[in-house]
Amino acid sequence: MMAQYVDENDFQGWHCAKCDSDLELKEVVVSYMEGSFPVELPVCKVCGQVFIPESLAIRKMNEIEREMEDK
Repeated sequence: MMAQYVDENDFQGWHCAKCDSDLELKEVVVSYMEGSFPVELPVCKVCGQVFIPESLAIRKMNEIEREMEDK
C-alpha cells in the first residue's frame, strides 16, 4: 500500500524553481538505510524534480526514521 503524506492543498500555487512548471502528486520511491517504500509526493510535471514539504521532512520523516531504525 502506498503511503500518502501530503495532499494537493499542501503545495497548491507552488511551482518548480528550475522550470517554473506546476507540481502534481505522483508516486516516488523513498529510500532510507536499506529500506525503500512508495509514497505520493509533489513532482514537477516537466523535469520530475520531487518537492518534499517542510512539514514532511521535519515531522513525518523523523517518525519514519525511528520506525526504520527500530526494525
